[in-house]
Amino acid sequence: MYDAGRYDVIVIGAGHAGVEAGLAAAKRGAKTLMLTLNLDLIAFMPCNPSVGGPAKGVVVREIDALGGHMGKTIDKTHIQMKLLNTSKGPAVRALRAQADKVLYQQEMKYVIENQENLTLRQGMVEKLLIEDDQIKGVMTETKACYYADQVIVTTGTFMRGKVLIGDIEYESGPNNQRPTILLSEQLEELGFELVRFKTGTPMRVNSHTIDYSKTEIQPGDEVPRAFSYETTEFITDQIPCWLTYTGEVTHQIIDENLQKSAMYSGAERGAGPRYCPSIEDKIVRFNDKPRHQVFLEPEGRKTDEVYVQGLSTSLPEYVQKKLLETVPGLENAEIMRAGYAIEYDAVVPTQLWPTLETKKIAGLYTAGQINGTSGYEEAAAQGIMAGINAAAQALDKEPLILDRSQAYIGVLIDDLVTKGTDEPYRLLTSRAEYRLLLRHDNADLRLTDIGYDMEMITEERYAMFNRKKDLIQDEIARLEKTRIKPTKEIQEIIEEIGGSQLKDGILAADLLRRPEVKYDTIKRIVPTEDQLPEDVEEQVEIHIKYEGYIKKSNQQVEKMRKMENKLIPDHINYDEVHGLATEAQDKLKEVRPLSVGQASRIAGVNPADVSILLVYLEQGMRSKVSNE
Repeated sequence: MYDAGRYDVIVIGAGHAGVEAGLAAAKRGAKTLMLTLNLDLIAFMPCNPSVGGPAKGVVVREIDALGGHMGKTIDKTHIQMKLLNTSKGPAVRALRAQADKVLYQQEMKYVIENQENLTLRQGMVEKLLIEDDQIKGVMTETKACYYADQVIVTTGTFMRGKVLIGDIEYESGPNNQRPTILLSEQLEELGFELVRFKTGTPMRVNSHTIDYSKTEIQPGDEVPRAFSYETTEFITDQIPCWLTYTGEVTHQIIDENLQKSAMYSGAERGAGPRYCPSIEDKIVRFNDKPRHQVFLEPEGRKTDEVYVQGLSTSLPEYVQKKLLETVPGLENAEIMRAGYAIEYDAVVPTQLWPTLETKKIAGLYTAGQINGTSGYEEAAAQGIMAGINAAAQALDKEPLILDRSQAYIGVLIDDLVTKGTDEPYRLLTSRAEYRLLLRHDNADLRLTDIGYDMEMITEERYAMFNRKKDLIQDEIARLEKTRIKPTKEIQEIIEEIGGSQLKDGILAADLLRRPEVKYDTIKRIVPTEDQLPEDVEEQVEIHIKYEGYIKKSNQQVEKMRKMENKLIPDHINYDEVHGLATEAQDKLKEVRPLSVGQASRIAGVNPADVSILLVYLEQGMRSKVSNE
């Protein structure tokens, strides 16, 4: 062993959680070391070459509003971008981008290498250095000892990773990388509860062997779009994706070969992702459906590899070839990489505080798929939060915990540490009870102030943000006091958009509240002195149209906040809280919630248990006051 240096924060891994963790810690001023197995695979995308989607796209914008880098990087390196759910309300809209996966890696590596306070090294961490339940550093396989009182583990699916293709099994991380074995074993020795999860990926095929004439083109949006609020230059030469379908013959081949799939061979396997199932799972679970969608997604501008989204599988390679032959457009497709499943160890996330620090070992944090999540976006969200909080602890600053009404990131982390997960967790719009407040369009309004307070946002960006807020408030105020008279010209404009005629004067804001009226119409009727930015106009329209619903959501938030503000003392002994159900008692001891609000969301803790806990805490406060 040898002393390789001292740092404030050490990050193990440089996937999507690791890069955001390292960059966040360094931005906050902590001297940070990032250790990764392979410098050439930083921010690697082992599965689908895309970023965003329902709920996930909102998370990317939240990361950006806090000062993270995923949004900026995909804006510079995507091959296609589109806004999803445009025909629906703003609460479910989200951006999704197809990535040039190699360019994405290269751009993120460049950002890391040029970040002040951040050191990047290649190395396999084999051991955590711990004294008296406090992390002290790490040791690599080359016996280099790096010391820090805060360590973030972001090992993704590498912990005791095992690749499965038919009856073939071998120890491996994604993309035939070396797995992490000793670290997983040490966590078990330390008393951490681990679970076995699995995920999968489809085959990649050669673009030149696809007959695109048999598929449906899926172009990106013509309107320039971006995840980051700082992006000013837009990629216009987009590359389309393509849509095709499985059929009855495809399903028949899967049925005939189901027992050859690693997941259906009879051997005990880890739990797979419910919301991103393999093609085998789809056929078994949805056997009434005659076909399933298959998206053909190019992996970059300078590669022929195409990702076959929808055919994730662990069937033998020769069966995978048979499957492709039954899909229109893929009859002669050549497999460049076979699909496979991967099993790995994950930490049961109820063993974490909401800061993502572990309860067992002080200063030790975990983030990303090691916490039982799936998806690059969920990993990056945990990474930035772990990085912010590890740096805060190192530099004696305030930690950051986002609640469920502030961000999808808050929903994600609260779900993990409070409820846990028995399968790879995927963030969904339906998981957020305040989703009208947590929109993709207002992530900056929700979180930029916080990012600035955390020293993650530059002065220049913060000034631009405050200017945007002022413009929104001024325009809303203008529309709420400007009265429109029913002149002939005005009536003609309203008739043109299919609205009912005005019978009397009306405030511009009230006219905008009509379903058929858009802000563009208001601009024609009561134009502004200066052209407002599009994002300002969007906020004005949403705020006025949905004002009643937003107020109702905010009232619900305030009601719940009273529960969140009722803190539970660290030293509470739940055995002394008489009347609690046994299951509730056990769950409260396991999770150790920080507030009554968090306690109320624990599975197994019912409203009666919460009432009993509230009475106990109130009695404790009265006793404390009387003693004083």
